[in-house]
Amino acid sequence: MAMATGKTPAPRDRLLATAADLFYREGVTATGVERLCSVAGVSKRSMYQLFATKDALVAEALATSGPVTHASFLPDDTETRPRERILHVFRVLEDLAGQPEFAGCPFVNTASDLRDHTHPATAVARDFKQRLTDWFADEARTAGVADPDLLGRQLTVVFDGSAARNVVYGTGLEGLSVTTAAALLDAAGVA
Repeated sequence: MAMATGKTPAPRDRLLATAADLFYREGVTATGVERLCSVAGVSKRSMYQLFATKDALVAEALATSGPVTHASFLPDDTETRPRERILHVFRVLEDLAGQPEFAGCPFVNTASDLRDHTHPATAVARDFKQRLTDWFADEARTAGVADPDLLGRQLTVVFDGSAARNVVYGTGLEGLSVTTAAALLDAAGVA
């Protein structure tokens, strides 16, 4: 893994990138420190010098990869109507869910895998899920919805449920998440 400058990334960066990848594909609890360090090409000693615990690494890896993950679902324009901007998120989810490497939402996966509401990585996961909910609510507010916060929460439930369904069934979503989100938007009067 070489950067564009031809330099090998620093051990910290390798650990964070490797952790984000392995934790997403294989799970947090299933990925041991030995494997993580081996794949990252970093000694365990170095890892523990950089991160006091595996838990600290889990939280920082999620916090570091989270902004890119979050942004990858959002439209990059501000000219489109809120309805289309919201449905864009679900179309991206549908596209990703059709790919074999899709393993669900990394935030939900991490929190589910850890099963600890006080874990620092669960706090990071909650923060990113709240960012998505807030984004949906802001779009709903722009559309003039009577209760934009409720619609934001409902859309997040559809998003999370769709990602989880894909993981459970191992198939694409066949338009189910877009159709469900559109029904919620119709019910809320978002044209």
